[in-house]
Amino acid sequence: MRIAFMGTPDFAVPLLAELIAAGHDIAAVYSQPARPKGRGLTEEPTPVAKLALAHGLTVRTPVSLRNAEAQADFAALKLDIAVVAAYGLILPKAILDATRLGCWNLHGSLLPRWRGAAPVQRAIMAGDEQTGVMVMRMEEGLDTGPVLMTEATPIARKTAGDLTDELAATGAKLMARALVALEAGGIAAMPQAAEGVTYAKKILKDEARIDWAKSARDVDCHIRGLSPWPGAWSEAAGERLKILYAEPVAGNGAPGEVLDNELTIACGSGALRLLRVQRPGKSAMNSADLLRGWSLAPGTKLI
Repeated sequence: MRIAFMGTPDFAVPLLAELIAAGHDIAAVYSQPARPKGRGLTEEPTPVAKLALAHGLTVRTPVSLRNAEAQADFAALKLDIAVVAAYGLILPKAILDATRLGCWNLHGSLLPRWRGAAPVQRAIMAGDEQTGVMVMRMEEGLDTGPVLMTEATPIARKTAGDLTDELAATGAKLMARALVALEAGGIAAMPQAAEGVTYAKKILKDEARIDWAKSARDVDCHIRGLSPWPGAWSEAAGERLKILYAEPVAGNGAPGEVLDNELTIACGSGALRLLRVQRPGKSAMNSADLLRGWSLAPGTKLI
């Protein structure tokens, strides 16, 4: 089929690679504009744009699709379908209606749960037992459209980074199957359930601080949901210590108290043993390496 692909971050890269490998006619790749990165603030294309350029595809990076010129440029592509994954721009009705088969989005949750910007992180932070990916037809509402295909997966002890990678790979295969079904016309999209709607608001850096008064389970979900970015953190001996992975263990003490020489931290109920951490300006490391160069003696409080 003749396709426009619309995506920006690493999550969308496996899907674009799948479409390229399948031999679709990719008329254009839409992605967010390059933004300054690193110490030198050099403008760097998005992960999706990098892959597209490496394959000689046309890349478009409009700041908005609401103006008449951008909409006319899109319509002029004469597309069968638009495939969308974590693009980052709102698609107005003129864009949604400009293709033969519509605009289809790969969404990283089991809709209608976790509509919105950060479904993977919010599912982990809420303690959900499972999540998944869905192929849905886009409407003007926020992730409200009918669903064509679904694949679920258990969350278990995964971090947001681990789960995002898994869902990206699973979703790429799911969308490939969905495109075959759409082209054949032998499958119908089903409306989403009216019950169970939740919204996955954007992750903000100021919500990353750990509240040790919460249960070990809740703190564990908070840490995994924010790992690797922005990284849940706590103040330890005057430093901001990012905590990227921990495991629930038995233990009691005042919330935030270091209980032993293995970085076991008391929570409101239960305790967590810190396994992977990061000090300011340093690379992530395991807790044993941290303690070789920095003493956090039992009785120290993390706040």
